[in-house]
Amino acid sequence: MTTRAVAAGDTLQLRYALRPRGGDDLVSNFDDPEPETVTLGDGTLAPMLEQWLIDVHPGERHVFLLDPWQAFGDSQPDLIQTLPKSDLPADIKLEVDQLVEFAMPNGQTLAGHILEIGDDAVKVDFNHPLAGLCVEFEVEIERIL
Repeated sequence: MTTRAVAAGDTLQLRYALRPRGGDDLVSNFDDPEPETVTLGDGTLAPMLEQWLIDVHPGERHVFLLDPWQAFGDSQPDLIQTLPKSDLPADIKLEVDQLVEFAMPNGQTLAGHILEIGDDAVKVDFNHPLAGLCVEFEVEIERIL
């Protein structure tokens, strides 16, 4: 029995990992007890990653080697900002290379990577951690729901 391939809008159970090419996993659920359930188009996965799942059959495992333009794009200089320390949550201990979640006025959160810490201000990069990098997107579709 052949199973159909993944199509746009499908709900899938999958295992995946994201890493800089040749580097360590930034995200992986291969060791989790259960696969992650994702509906294509719901925003769980970046649209640039979702497109690589189309036409993959359940049971197949692939490693996609993506250039920056195929994954998270190039690093945008205007997404590196210097913020007054007073804008940061008072209860966190700031460290360089730390990823911090910032609450936006609309209620959503945005992750920022701390580049520098000054006396009164902090330099934060709001680009995706894999922006500007060649990426390995490893995926195994367990089933289409």
